[in-house]
Amino acid sequence: MIVVVGIGADGMSGLPTASRVELTRATTIYGSPRQLDLLDDTVSALRRAWPSPLLPALRALVDDIDGDVHVIASGDPLLHGIGNTLIKMFGPDRVAVLPHVSSVTLACARVGWAVQDTEIISLVTARVHTAVRRGGQAVVLSRDADSPATLARLLAETGRGDSELTILEQLGGPRERRRSATAREWAGRPPHDVDKLNVMAVRYLPDERVAHALPDDVFAHDGQMTKQSVRAVTLAALGPRPGELLWDVGSGSGSIAVEWCRSASGCAAVAFERDAVRRARIETNAISFGAAVDVRGPAPEHFEGAPEPAAVFVGGGITQPGVLEGCFDRLPVGGRLVANVVTVESEAIVAQWYSRIGGTLRRYQHYHGEPVGGFTGWRGAMPVTQWVVAKR
Repeated sequence: MIVVVGIGADGMSGLPTASRVELTRATTIYGSPRQLDLLDDTVSALRRAWPSPLLPALRALVDDIDGDVHVIASGDPLLHGIGNTLIKMFGPDRVAVLPHVSSVTLACARVGWAVQDTEIISLVTARVHTAVRRGGQAVVLSRDADSPATLARLLAETGRGDSELTILEQLGGPRERRRSATAREWAGRPPHDVDKLNVMAVRYLPDERVAHALPDDVFAHDGQMTKQSVRAVTLAALGPRPGELLWDVGSGSGSIAVEWCRSASGCAAVAFERDAVRRARIETNAISFGAAVDVRGPAPEHFEGAPEPAAVFVGGGITQPGVLEGCFDRLPVGGRLVANVVTVESEAIVAQWYSRIGGTLRRYQHYHGEPVGGFTGWRGAMPVTQWVVAKR
């Protein structure tokens, strides 16, 4: 059995009896040097620091030990912690977890927030901009001592400078510290003495959350983008599910990729775009909305090495040789592909694929009112043909 024991910044004194008993009977305990240093003399086990990189060596380390293996981890090991990794690797029947109070619960207690109303964002492995939001509140798990200053600067640069940012260091321990300011204030005078063991409680202001498709004018774009009304039906066709990855091929402004990332927890996207100026614009839009978008070069040349998608959207470049073939080849069984086209040439390609493998064809035409002299008339946008198919 692998026994994972959570420990807080208060060390052994904060552990419940069951956790203490496990640690005192252990023969070998794995953990980071900081966590191992929290153990006192009542623990006689051999202490081993995790190797780096950890994952390739994890199975061999555990299999080399007879009997139970003990692991010590920060707070709740199931909250973005080693407990999840071990359960995925060895199965729930071989892993027992004795959690401590999580840093999220402690942070909410300090600022007076209900945990169920608070988003949890981890920057331990994610890029800092993925913690940018347009409203709401979140506990952000920092990667290091620089995370608060970097996030404050990004919030200020993306119009969230009034956001309230509280830095909470060494939560639950004797050296606990709490400091609050607006993101704009932190960006103007970054704190240089932040402990590397910190989390942030952020209330995002102004609160401009919307659940529907975003207006076109909130994106940086050059006119080549999927417009709001078509974007809405495209997201409905793509059907994002929590934790899924999208390939946005011929991404343009990245509007579909951004909307995908906003749609469900843990959703991410890879954007493929031929034009360098547009790639920079996609990066700007991703940062502005805190979207986890990996921006790459043109399709299909840059498909190699990209993680497998759950869904693919083709918004441009469908007439390029190998684009549709490459998308379909890399789509897993059950994955969805949606292609939006507006030209006769691209429609011809879609029609051939539809005739060969099926799916659903739709055509959308929308109009908006414009002045005609002293009156109002209808101006039609270009019709969009959409092909939707699931791989069998």
